[in-house]
Amino acid sequence: MAIPMKEHDPNLLPPADWEGEIERLQEGLRIERDRTLRTLADFKNYRRRIERDGSKLAEEGKRGIILPLLDIVDDLEKAMKWTGDAEKPFVKGVQIIHQKFLSLLEAQGVFPFESVGKPFNHDLHEAVAMTKRAASESGIVVDELRRGYLWNDELLRPAQVRVAE
Repeated sequence: MAIPMKEHDPNLLPPADWEGEIERLQEGLRIERDRTLRTLADFKNYRRRIERDGSKLAEEGKRGIILPLLDIVDDLEKAMKWTGDAEKPFVKGVQIIHQKFLSLLEAQGVFPFESVGKPFNHDLHEAVAMTKRAASESGIVVDELRRGYLWNDELLRPAQVRVAE
């Protein structure tokens, strides 16, 4: 079967102006190159955003695990505070468990911070009560009810404190 050809089809005839045709093709090539570069840049930005969002989700997941562990550490500290004889095997066992929890938290970048005797800082402390103490000047933390923790130098949990009036 023969393919019918039109003799005067403009797509089949050589262009009359070769230089104009070259410029038109070069301009089309520039446009396609710019479009490709923009697409590559968009993809790189997308990949960075996905990596950043993934890291943020991982951090939030860790936070969700670490915060309940801090409650367990608090309970162990309360238990050790109320035990009498530190030489009893049970008390030593609780102390060992407490140390293991603290080591686990430190390995993840979680460290407690001291509050007693320092000025009240609303970024680090949660004032639970005000108290009158003759030996303390106003605005100084006199008692820590719940220890505060930093995670990679950012506040993980504020300390609950009593502040001198």
